[in-house]
Amino acid sequence: MDALDAMKRAVGPRGWTDDPAAIGPRLVDWRGRKRGAADLMLSPADTAELAEIVRLAAANRIGLVPQGGNTSLCGASVPEPEGGAVLVSLARMRRVRSVDPDDHSLLAEAGATLADVQAAAEAVDRMFPLSLGAKGSATVGGLISTNAGGVQVLRYGTMRALTLGIEAVLPDGSVLDQLSALRKDNTGYDVKQLLIGAEGTLGFVTAAALKLVPRPRSVATAFVGLASPDGALALLGRLRAATGDQIDSFELMPRAGLDLVFARIDGTRDPLAAPHRWYVLVEATSARPDDPLREALEAALVAAIDAGEAADAAVAESEGQRAALWKLRETLPEAERVDGASVKHDVSVPVGRMPAFLARAAPAVERDWPGSRVLAFGHLGDGNVHFNVRPPVGETFEAFQAHAAAITRAVNDIVREEGGSISAEHGIGTLKRGELVRLGDPGKLAAMRAIKAALDPNGIMNPGKLL
Repeated sequence: MDALDAMKRAVGPRGWTDDPAAIGPRLVDWRGRKRGAADLMLSPADTAELAEIVRLAAANRIGLVPQGGNTSLCGASVPEPEGGAVLVSLARMRRVRSVDPDDHSLLAEAGATLADVQAAAEAVDRMFPLSLGAKGSATVGGLISTNAGGVQVLRYGTMRALTLGIEAVLPDGSVLDQLSALRKDNTGYDVKQLLIGAEGTLGFVTAAALKLVPRPRSVATAFVGLASPDGALALLGRLRAATGDQIDSFELMPRAGLDLVFARIDGTRDPLAAPHRWYVLVEATSARPDDPLREALEAALVAAIDAGEAADAAVAESEGQRAALWKLRETLPEAERVDGASVKHDVSVPVGRMPAFLARAAPAVERDWPGSRVLAFGHLGDGNVHFNVRPPVGETFEAFQAHAAAITRAVNDIVREEGGSISAEHGIGTLKRGELVRLGDPGKLAAMRAIKAALDPNGIMNPGKLL
């Protein structure tokens, strides 16, 4: 096809491949559950090359699928199985263009990884306050397109709060130049917000101005054993007050999750003397080197134990101990994946409703699907829980998967009743489209479709995703 040949010429010989061996690994999603099809992968080197690709695609109605690190958990980053679309990798566009420590900002291209951004910030004594287990592969473009969260949302917010400006190629091939790091700009619609969380359906994010914060000088980290999520919620309020609201992370884990880590991840051990039903990993930070955070955290934990909110706690004495505590949380998804597949849900409810949600949802699932094993863990501090359902012992996931749709509907119905969202941080992709239509606000869905039709009338941007 002439249009495809023109796209190849736009990126040059280093910027395209039709080799199935090279394309193949990028056609499978991170969970290995979805396999797409594409005969051509383009890898533009800069925004101008990408703009030419999109202009050609728009003129010839050729679908384009953006891809960064391919760590999407909902199938958004791979083409659809029926084929016909061109895969566009942003891997060559990975420069950190500039860092401004005085402005507390950084300009990075879409293909730069989270690890690249974090290292660039640290080099000027600053911090980019978003942390994910996939920091070595997740890219700036993907983080923005999925409005990524992570373990520090409680204090710093999602990518919406951390993205100051965006450069993007829109579906007609024009370039949106909103890369300014301005904190205040009241000149009409904030167009960048449309692309944040759009999962590549409204254009290609090519670069972003990101917000930095002062690098922490004082860090206090603790691992707490407790009886229930109710106790964890009470503990969260106590610790926020005791530290002057300097809690960065507050991660909830059940004993079953910790046992999985001990069984599947080398070099892990229980930091507490006795087992508990639930655990919290809490971390507080301050930019002041003399901040008495540790003392405040320890005193509050003692008070929590005296009040019956917690049963035991271990406070990290060194960076090595801190890393060991974080390893227990960060490797939990890996341990679960090694143990076997599960029916996964990434949901959120108001923070105050989290104990009630868990008290309703877990027993309901385990009652209606006897033998199923709920593993719920995640970011209690911002109301986001990964509610995963494993098959009964001895049953294959392939057999259990026959119940997946019904389990998901049951879980999502409880989420809705508790005032929550069926997707807290993973997006919609293709996996959750049906549930979005079933449970989504009709007014919002109508507005989303109108925006999509206005910006991408030919439907070339990441076809089949989100809507």
